[in-house]
Amino acid sequence: MKIIKTEYDKIKPYITKDGSIIRELLHPNIYKGVKQSLAEAIVPVGSKTLLHKHYTSEEIYYILEGRGLMTLDNEKFEVKKGDTIYIPPKTPHKIENIGNVPLKILCCSYPPYSHEDTEILE
Repeated sequence: MKIIKTEYDKIKPYITKDGSIIRELLHPNIYKGVKQSLAEAIVPVGSKTLLHKHYTSEEIYYILEGRGLMTLDNEKFEVKKGDTIYIPPKTPHKIENIGNVPLKILCCSYPPYSHEDTEILE
């Protein structure tokens, strides 16, 4: 068995098409044999992601810190630390930071996140 372990401080963040700050904790483009992606997303205070959808990927968001206003298709609802949200493929979604600390989200995606699978809707 090959051990795959990442170190947070060595992972360079980048900005995705939807505008969130991402750290890819595990992704098959980096670690062969991994079939899903796991990332930390940060939405700064007063910011939001752009409304978007993924054609093939389903996502799971786990709120690590902060409060947000989640848009999932035609529904809007508040989320907070400890909440988990399932986002089916082809579902328009975005999240807005409505708290006073950065909104931190653990994002699991299968198939793995890719810019090509993401369509911005606004």
